[in-house]
Amino acid sequence: MSYDDVEIEDMDWNEAVGAYTYPCPCGDLFQITKAELRMGEEIARCPSCSLYITVVYNPEDFQESKSTTQKTPVRATEIC
Repeated sequence: MSYDDVEIEDMDWNEAVGAYTYPCPCGDLFQITKAELRMGEEIARCPSCSLYITVVYNPEDFQESKSTTQKTPVRATEIC
């Protein structure tokens, strides 16, 4: 059972860690990365203790759009 349910909006983006973070009672931070969220993960763990939280978020907000994942093919042209 998770320690708590936390909305993603209540978490902070930590550039140094590269993850969304939320204060843990032990003094460290619960952490979850954007890549984990894209894979459907909803558990943010604390690296210093055994606690974890359930992150409440809309998975569609973290899916990569097709326009950013598909590259437009480049055609070579002959110059005469």
